[in-house]
Amino acid sequence: MNPIIDQLLLRFLEEDVGFCDLTSDIVISEGEKTRGYIISKSEGVLSGVRYASRLFELLGVKVRVLKFDGDKVVSEEKVMELEGLAKSILLGERVALNLLMHLSGIATLTFLAVSELKKLGLNTRVAATRKTLPDMHFMEKKAVENGGGDTHRYRLDDCVLIKTNHLAIIGDVAKAVGEVKKRISFVKKVEVEVESSEDALTAIKAGADIVMLDNFPPEKIRETLKLISQENLRDKVIIEVSGNVTLENIAEFGKTGVDVISMGCITHSAPALDFSLKLEPV
Repeated sequence: MNPIIDQLLLRFLEEDVGFCDLTSDIVISEGEKTRGYIISKSEGVLSGVRYASRLFELLGVKVRVLKFDGDKVVSEEKVMELEGLAKSILLGERVALNLLMHLSGIATLTFLAVSELKKLGLNTRVAATRKTLPDMHFMEKKAVENGGGDTHRYRLDDCVLIKTNHLAIIGDVAKAVGEVKKRISFVKKVEVEVESSEDALTAIKAGADIVMLDNFPPEKIRETLKLISQENLRDKVIIEVSGNVTLENIAEFGKTGVDVISMGCITHSAPALDFSLKLEPV
């Protein structure tokens, strides 16, 4: 595991534990060993197994992973087996389960969104946004990947994304794209977020690699794609849509013919998947 991830996991643990596990230190004898399982309590797609298992390993617990990130689970299915000092397992229990619950929730919601498009025979990508938690953004983006989605940008330095707030200051789509194209490395893509069909055309003609149609309803997306096709520009650009996309309406957005649908809700509003830890004496 990456040492940076190890440090992050230990920081999560330190925050949860404080100076000691007061209860276990009183009721559990030193050297007491135990065995147990983490069990799924609902159906979904797993993510965070690698982090939960690594957390226990850092505490000296022997771990046998039974189901891996990206695997589907059903209720009452065993995800991993643990064996070691009871105090160590109990020390890591809550942090490990919280990671599994949160990240598996994201993977599951992403999987359901991707599945809605696959039912229609579409290859449209479902992408995350940067609506993620501090310290958790890498893990949450990996959860999207485990659910079959696209991570989009991890950070601001991944690619250029000229947003409407940039344009509000600069005031000119073509000028903004032109300035970026002069200075950016050839390995970085340039994306522009637009609020009108006209700005979409301008961005493409200026050399944007990706155009994001922000808060466009499906009918307006179709109109914009028609204009782009009439200018023989459709094959020159990736079209992404974002804003007000949900599990209930994603199919309507997919039917428009866009290439990417980005959804903030898959990271910031995914319901947690439930897991529990069951222990037994050795």
